[in-house]
Parts: sequence; C-alpha cells; structure tokens
Amino acid sequence: MKSLAAAGALLIMASTASAQVVCKDRTTFFRHLGASYSEAPVAIGLANNGSVIEVLSSQGDGTWTIIVTKPSGLSCIVASGEAWDTPTLQTNLEPQT
Repeated sequence: MKSLAAAGALLIMASTASAQVVCKDRTTFFRHLGASYSEAPVAIGLANNGSVIEVLSSQGDGTWTIIVTKPSGLSCIVASGEAWDTPTLQTNLEPQT
C-alpha cells in the first residue's frame, strides 16, 4: 500500500512537469475511461494527505490511468499511458537458485 502511494506521488510530480492535470467529477472519469478504453480499477491506495489514488487499466491493449481524488472530492487524472502489466505475485519467499 505504501509503495502505491509513493509511486503515485512520484507520478504526480512527473506528470505536472510535462502535462496539464485534468480535474473533474470521479464518476465522469470512470464512465469515460470504461466506455472509451475499457479501463476498470485494478489498484487503490490512501495517501498520507487523505487523497485516494486509483489505478485503472484495460486488459485488452494495456492502457492505464492514475486518478487522485482529494479529500474535497475533486478527482484529477495525474498520469496515463500504455503497456500496463500486472506481475504475478510470488508467494514463495525462498531464494531462487
């Protein structure tokens, strides 16, 4: 959970330097991203400042979007891209040889 928040924070800083952040109602984003890109939530986390960070992605072409919803209720797209991949989690903690 902490790594998701840290990743979100880094993406927020990176995206604001290179692109304009778009803010709207959360429901509007979810409807548009679902209908236009077949994106659905795959991860969610709570940042230290109370913001909710959500990652949406599509299974087909791997598009992804990160949305931050502030405690005020305002939601903003802070990053988006292609080639999203969900790695398989390893449950075996033994070192591999």
